[in-house]
Amino acid sequence: MGRAVTVAACTLNQWALDFEGNLTRIVRSIGIAKSHGARYRLGPELEICGYGCLDHYYESDTVLHSFQVLAKLLESPATQDIICDVGMPVLHRNVRYNCRVIFLNKKILLIRPKISLANTGNYRELRWFTPWTKARHVEEYFLPRIIQEVTGQETVPFGDAVLATKDTCLGAEICEELWAPNSPHIEMGLDGVEIFANSSGSHHVLRKARSRVDLVNSTTAKEVLVATLDLEDVRSYRAEISSRNLAASKVNPYPRVKVSFALSSSDDVAVPTCVPIQWRHHSPEEEISLGPACWLWDYLRRSKQAGFLLPLSGGIDSSATACVVYSMCHQVCLAVKNGNADVLADVCRIVNDETYVPEDPREFCKRIFTTCYMASENSSQDTCNRAKLLAEQIGSYHINLNIDAAVKAIVGIFSVVTGRTPLFSVFGGSKRENLALQNVQARIRMVLAYLFAQLTLWARGMPGGLLVLGSANVDESLRGYLTKYDCSSADINPIGGISKTDLKNFIQYCIENFHLTALRSIMSAPPTAELEPLVDGQVAQTDEVDMGMTYAELSIYGKLRKIAKAGPYSMFCKLISMWKEICTPREVALKVKHFFRMYSLNRHKMTTLTPSYHAENYSPDDNRFDLRPFLYNTTWSWQFRCIDKEVSKIEKKEEISLVEDVD
Repeated sequence: MGRAVTVAACTLNQWALDFEGNLTRIVRSIGIAKSHGARYRLGPELEICGYGCLDHYYESDTVLHSFQVLAKLLESPATQDIICDVGMPVLHRNVRYNCRVIFLNKKILLIRPKISLANTGNYRELRWFTPWTKARHVEEYFLPRIIQEVTGQETVPFGDAVLATKDTCLGAEICEELWAPNSPHIEMGLDGVEIFANSSGSHHVLRKARSRVDLVNSTTAKEVLVATLDLEDVRSYRAEISSRNLAASKVNPYPRVKVSFALSSSDDVAVPTCVPIQWRHHSPEEEISLGPACWLWDYLRRSKQAGFLLPLSGGIDSSATACVVYSMCHQVCLAVKNGNADVLADVCRIVNDETYVPEDPREFCKRIFTTCYMASENSSQDTCNRAKLLAEQIGSYHINLNIDAAVKAIVGIFSVVTGRTPLFSVFGGSKRENLALQNVQARIRMVLAYLFAQLTLWARGMPGGLLVLGSANVDESLRGYLTKYDCSSADINPIGGISKTDLKNFIQYCIENFHLTALRSIMSAPPTAELEPLVDGQVAQTDEVDMGMTYAELSIYGKLRKIAKAGPYSMFCKLISMWKEICTPREVALKVKHFFRMYSLNRHKMTTLTPSYHAENYSPDDNRFDLRPFLYNTTWSWQFRCIDKEVSKIEKKEEISLVEDVD
């Protein structure tokens, strides 16, 4: 009986509908797996077409092209003498399933459809796929002719089954099934399955890694060793647990697909097994430094643009965005230093120089990153200096410009047409005038950002254009504290899913790890939009005063609204307990009502929100994550009345209690 088994799990950079590129990456991963002695290769969920096809799954072309790629894989010499487990959509009896297709030596062994579909947060799998509900049931699947011609098979098993090789038994699980309370691996394990393969498409969220690792650990315990594992460890561990053996003796068996193939060799006694991975948990600050940086690089190389442009205000949000780009440059230089030829090829194409090798992150940053400080008469010298110093320390190509002439020209057109000139509040203007004058500055900056993104490299005698980066954080978006179509409108936003609190911690991380001393003054400065006139040369406008709430409060509102599914009344009920030491019930009521009023007034802005890196489960992005209306009755009359009644009840109880104490 074989003991040592080498298996390979692959994480690939697949791209939705990039069938050519996806095929190349799959074949390459199989070759790497074989070179390390693996006899089984597991790929990510829906790897053939790419997980993010969304409504393209409805199209028959997506299924057709997936089978065409599968035919190429079956024919490829790279897939011989190794069990390959790939993911793709399959139509069975006119029902679309998210499937694993497992094959060996030009023969399909099993098509295993997904049982539990992900349908919360970012996921809409039930929109496109149907879960397989027939436990331990297998049907005949009639293969398309393009596959029959390769395999010589007319039908193959389709359903909830496991593979029985000469030396072990292997069961497939698909992403969400691991998170389900009745995960298939539980019953599989009782039925003698020794290896569980879970193909995952799970997205990144800050602080999620720990729950992932804990889940895997609690699932496998001693039952899975990493890479090369000793099956006797699994068997001896199970054999001494009498309660498990009793349950196993009663289990309803899985259909077994017999495979005349061994994952182990006959002379494997001396083959060394791998020790379990010692997982290193990144801090949230490290995750922000690494995750959005990789996301930016992926978008940059795929979009075939020449770099990024960021309106750099000298505040925490835009500075944090600049630091993410700088971290990206660090990661790119490190990858090239470690011999990553693919990254180097992408770098050479982006900078349009086949001989270029990035070694210094600051120098590379200069080539691909432009920062721009857009001053107005309402800008302070402090923010200008902070932006300039940070740009110098990260190495970006920095531009200083003044928008006053453009703002005056736009307002002048309005004055000529109407005969009226709007004024800021400090000069006697109304709220409407004040807001309009702030918004025109913000929108001029958006127009200029795109103009400079398209033509800056042209002006410098360099080819290509730049992607505009946004820098609105998740809390500002939740509150709607941004101007529609201002600098929040960009091509992509690496911090759009990150809270202000986490961004401040990330800034501190960059001070300590990247030695960016310019960030110290940015950290200590109060957040401000600088859209209203200065008072004695100093900023009088601050974000938290403008918003009527703190960033810390905003994070709590967001988590209660989205994660705890709290409406106004439920949020009030939760917060009177949470904030009982710092607020009276009436104060809590005022805060909750103010948040929901502002949230609903500004919800329409989320329809134009810049696509962002997803990092928080309370993201307000309505396009992909937060499916709530964008037009509300902002009075919330019924809900607020319920809150007011509750406040009155609490205050009456307190009055009665006070009287009784006096008596």
